Amino acid sequence: MTTKLLTVSPSPHVHGDFSTQRIMLDVAIALMPALLVSILYFGVGALKVVLVAVVACVLFEYLIQKFLLKVPVTITDGSALVSGLLLAFNVPSSIPTWMLILGALVTIGIAKMSFGGLGRNPFNPALVGRVFLLISFPVDMTNWPKPRLLDFSFVDAVSGATALGKLKEGVMMGETVDKLMMEIPSYIDLFVGNVNGSLGEMSAAALLIGAVYLLVRRVISIQIPMSFILSVVLLTGIFWLYDPSRYADPLFHILSGGLMLGAWFMATDMVTSPMSKIGMIIFGLGCGLLTVLIRLFGAYPEGVSFAILIMNAVVPLINRSCTPKRFGEVLK
Repeated sequence: MTTKLLTVSPSPHVHGDFSTQRIMLDVAIALMPALLVSILYFGVGALKVVLVAVVACVLFEYLIQKFLLKVPVTITDGSALVSGLLLAFNVPSSIPTWMLILGALVTIGIAKMSFGGLGRNPFNPALVGRVFLLISFPVDMTNWPKPRLLDFSFVDAVSGATALGKLKEGVMMGETVDKLMMEIPSYIDLFVGNVNGSLGEMSAAALLIGAVYLLVRRVISIQIPMSFILSVVLLTGIFWLYDPSRYADPLFHILSGGLMLGAWFMATDMVTSPMSKIGMIIFGLGCGLLTVLIRLFGAYPEGVSFAILIMNAVVPLINRSCTPKRFGEVLK
């Protein structure tokens, strides 16, 4: 006779209709406006990158679970799909196919499955894949095709530097920010996506549409993205007020690079971010601080990916330091 045991965890108990499939589907839907903009500006190159990244991530997860780990296959939960989308959003549309497949292998095989799969990975898988590609193949990962609206030809696009790259290089050469801004896309172009960069850096407007959707669906909380963005605004604002000839204003830093993608879609990953609200705020502030330090003083013009991964490593310490009071605990 089999005895069935009922295990009850400590209170409080909360029931909801959330599931992994629903959350991943919502994230994928939220990324669709930005995907559409990237296809409009980069054409078939963007579409190819997305398809290759998604198929490769799903396939690698299936093969690893089926033949290496010999565990139930969970590709239907949608997490591999989202990892593929986010990996594609973190690379240029000109990246070679074999290189993207290698990045997908690192994303799924090393950053996710080697730790036991979804829910056990300490670092954001797509960012691990992106940083691996950036460090291993810096030339191809910094070859940014110029946007060509509604040009779906197969002609290779002319490449150029990103707005952050132009600014950093120009300042190092002794040029002033005011002069460099005349050569950098306008704030309107940065907002709508008419700029060089990764697929996910194309349009702040499209990313904000997706962010609102995630907030309405209660997939993410406001604490991480707001503390992330506000800390960038505060720190870059201080440097801008101190010396506007060397440092760009906060609006430029918000709209350029991967800040919007990182703040709303990468840093908010439930698995690799803190559980408590105060912990989320600390996490976001740390991401913002590191992003600004790398952008202004580091070797790379962009620091979002490195900042989030570094703070991912600090999450266990944040969770231990910001443990909420247990239900019913007597306050001393």
